[in-house]
Amino acid sequence: MMNEIISLIDRSERLTPAHALWLLQDSELLALGALANEVRFRRHSNPHVSFVIDTNLNYTNICNAYCSFCAFYRPPGSTGDDVYTHSVDEIVKQIGQAKQLGCTTVLMQGGLNPELPFSYYTDLIRASVDAHPEITPHFWSPPEIYMMKEISRLSYEKIFEELWEAGQRTLPGGGAEVLTNRARKEISPLKMDADEWISIERAAHTIGFTGTATMMYGHVESDEEIVEHLARIRDLQDENHPGHFHAFVPWSFSPGDTPLGRKLKGNRAGPNRYLRMLAVARLFLDNFEHIDASWFSEGKKAGQIALHFGADDFGGTLFDENVMNEAGHYNRTDVDEIKLMIRESGFVPIQRNTTYDTLAIFEETLPVPAVQPST
Repeated sequence: MMNEIISLIDRSERLTPAHALWLLQDSELLALGALANEVRFRRHSNPHVSFVIDTNLNYTNICNAYCSFCAFYRPPGSTGDDVYTHSVDEIVKQIGQAKQLGCTTVLMQGGLNPELPFSYYTDLIRASVDAHPEITPHFWSPPEIYMMKEISRLSYEKIFEELWEAGQRTLPGGGAEVLTNRARKEISPLKMDADEWISIERAAHTIGFTGTATMMYGHVESDEEIVEHLARIRDLQDENHPGHFHAFVPWSFSPGDTPLGRKLKGNRAGPNRYLRMLAVARLFLDNFEHIDASWFSEGKKAGQIALHFGADDFGGTLFDENVMNEAGHYNRTDVDEIKLMIRESGFVPIQRNTTYDTLAIFEETLPVPAVQPST
């Protein structure tokens, strides 16, 4: 099967879901990684690895989705010092603090709070753009767009038109988990289904938004469902050439102090599974420009190794992150360490923006050049 896959790739022909399933289940890991690395260098010939200086702010932790994998949310009606919904002014102040740290992007996500009017979201975008025009408002993932629709009774297209008019241009791809209704029903039965996630992203594409596609694996999904997820986002990317999604960003479920984690007895997918996931994504998602490695969710060493398994981006600095932190997963870095980790892996660090455009190249003090496969 591997020879057949190599032949298809050499002819620039597309892999089928059956190929992806075989790679996920039966291929030899190092051979898979070498092939993914070769394909990565065919697409990006320079030994550059990008990163973004960003932070992840949370505007509320009140949520009515009750996802079993989450320790961050507080149910509607909760009281106490650990329950919050920040005002627009409070969030704009936090964005200003992020700017002082050098951030060019602010990722904004939170709980699905049914008490917030649609105007809260548009007012926050406008206030952010007015006060900090140099910061990209990378706000609201698909579950939040779904909540906006429930509150406003507007169509997805109209919602995205309003967000666009307020000043938003990019959409984070969170809330995908695994895009099959069976898996989603088991881990988050009150959240929108997989078809709705696709519909929201399709509407965003139509208006002109760009963003990322994500996947949280390592819980109740099957290998076949992982392939279905990859096939669905590849098909959606095909609909709008050259594509809405800049990158694919997978990460493994962190059990921590969550109901799902207790059900799984704390077991989680390890680094070998992560490397396999990245490599399969690089080969199967032939219409995705970038594959992101995660130092944050997988650990810094695993993130570095991932750069040799098809990934060409190292994610962001994520100065603030509270969702996984609430589950007991704590991992932090800074710009200098990210640059060092990339260099130690044999690559040239480059700073990018939200849309993966290069802002700076840091070529000084490189260790060993990245090993490019022979072709």
